[in-house]
Amino acid sequence: MTHTADNDGTRQAKEKIRQMRTLPLPLRWIPGAVTVALLLMTLDYLFNLGHLTFITGLETQFYYAVVALLLPLIYLLWPLRPAGQYRPIPWYDYLLSAVTLGVSGYFVINADSILERGWAFAAPDTALWVSYAWWLLIIEAARRAGGWPIAVIVTLFSLYPLVADVMPGPIQAFPSSLSETAMYHTMSTESIMGIPLQAFAGLVIGFLVFGVVLQKSGGGKFFINLAFALLGHVRGGPAKVSIFSSGLMGSMSGSVISNVLTTGVLSIPAMRRIGMSRSFAGGVEACASTGGVLMPPVMGATAFVMAMFLDVPYSAVVLAAIIPSILYFLGLFIQIDAYAARHDIKGLPTVELPSLWQTLKEGWYFIFVFALLVWMLLVMQREAVAPFYATALLLVLNQFSRHNRWGWKEVGEALSGAAKLFAELIAILAGVGMLVGALSMTGLSGTIANDFIHLAGGSVPLLLIMGALTSFVLGIGMTVTAAYIFLAVALAPALIQGGGLDPMAVHLFILYWGMLSFITPPVALGAFAAATVAGARPMTTGLQAMRLGSVIYFIPFLFVLNPALIMQGEPLQIAMVFVQALVGVVLFASAMQGYLIGVGRLGRGAIQETVIRALVLISGLTLALPGGGMVPLSQVELLGISLAALVPAVLLARWSQRHPRNGSHPQGL
Repeated sequence: MTHTADNDGTRQAKEKIRQMRTLPLPLRWIPGAVTVALLLMTLDYLFNLGHLTFITGLETQFYYAVVALLLPLIYLLWPLRPAGQYRPIPWYDYLLSAVTLGVSGYFVINADSILERGWAFAAPDTALWVSYAWWLLIIEAARRAGGWPIAVIVTLFSLYPLVADVMPGPIQAFPSSLSETAMYHTMSTESIMGIPLQAFAGLVIGFLVFGVVLQKSGGGKFFINLAFALLGHVRGGPAKVSIFSSGLMGSMSGSVISNVLTTGVLSIPAMRRIGMSRSFAGGVEACASTGGVLMPPVMGATAFVMAMFLDVPYSAVVLAAIIPSILYFLGLFIQIDAYAARHDIKGLPTVELPSLWQTLKEGWYFIFVFALLVWMLLVMQREAVAPFYATALLLVLNQFSRHNRWGWKEVGEALSGAAKLFAELIAILAGVGMLVGALSMTGLSGTIANDFIHLAGGSVPLLLIMGALTSFVLGIGMTVTAAYIFLAVALAPALIQGGGLDPMAVHLFILYWGMLSFITPPVALGAFAAATVAGARPMTTGLQAMRLGSVIYFIPFLFVLNPALIMQGEPLQIAMVFVQALVGVVLFASAMQGYLIGVGRLGRGAIQETVIRALVLISGLTLALPGGGMVPLSQVELLGISLAALVPAVLLARWSQRHPRNGSHPQGL
């Protein structure tokens, strides 16, 4: 299959999963044109060029213009019901798209008056009726792009100010009239125009463009070839390739589903070739792609919103996420290595693998561009403009490549693909903005934290467990960004104020637990996308992904209990805690697969194996757990428990290898 065919197949799979329809031929220029207009506006705004000051001169006017450009696309690309995906666009969707453009354009034109005359609190009748229409159009757009759960939650919360005074005690607040609520949602800077949309316009657009250009220019193919050249020959090689390539690609594309469909189409068949089951191969790819979104330097849209909520540079979020992402990928790598060793799964023959030298010769510039992006983020701290410089450099260097050089077709595909990503995200963020606005308008955002603390009885561990479960449940029904935004307003203050926890650790904790829905049944969108590629049963693939990614379920507790794991502390303390967590994760992952490097198989026979693996699991958890503080044991005591569990487990495993049962033979490294 050619690279072009791969791209076409990937694009079709993405659109099928996201339930988008294909525009009729005369209209296919629209998404590309929208992207061009959006980029021109964004560049003028961020670089302060001064060419489009009639739109970008006023901040809120620029935000309104972003929504006006993108929101009408939702009604053209997403059908009323999933069944309409393959049918022609009906007349009412053309009408809704036009009305959305007109209504959004009204706010663009009147942005000056909204700000100067305080329309958020007292607007003329025309503005009020337009606000009602925009409110409804945004909810429907959020439903089409994000699904019913988001639409229901956004609708209920956006209407909450109307009935806030008759709600039960803990969630009772100051009420507002319908007109006051509509004006606040549409014309204040706390609701639709709030932090989520500001993060999108100020930070996310550039990184999404970079991710799209990277994929369309062959970045995914380069990273997976590089991974095959480095790791394809070792035991379980293709699965390790999946981790390496998906981690690199996902860290820059910021999308789990896109990552699965970009790298998975190559890594999953390779995993099948060396004897891994369809569900296991799909589980590996789902876990690797999910981890990629949690890996710096890009991490997806949620990380940018997090930086805005915390009021810190995005580079601070990047630095904080480094160690947790290393621990996650290490746990995944060890599990795959242990699985391959236990089942004697070899790598691919060297002759079938791409040449490392040839791969680097053809795609060296991807690494160079990646390095530029990291340098601008971490050293220069120019996160708003860094992706635009990186994208420009990538486009220039790519045109010198014989293999990946763009023609007009590739330009059109990149622009169209970017528009679809932008539209989907803007609909969800505008909807979720009203959720934040409702909490702000009623004053509930200031009191709900105290209610959570009261509900937990002041117990910080219980608050953390409540936070984890709430994040996970919301992550099932909503997108990760939507779930995070809600919890950042409602739950994070309770954990920070009531528990005295580090703000960065709390926000990362919420993000990690929200991401778990991608690999945890019954939803497991990442695992189900991988199952589609692998031809496996979705639920079985989800269970495999859950087991393989099991380390991610306790990593958030580690860094929230000890912020040294998110680079908060002295260098020596950070190094010590990191090494300790590293060894703990290795033991934990080995116990999950029943094979420990340097020891071999952990027992033979169900009872013996269960006992040994349980001891190694306990050893790993107690070693990784930070002592003191909320943990009632000191670090020395935890280390003693860890060794007390590990030593007999290793001795018993060695003994079982020397005394195999039922004629089986010892299995070493």
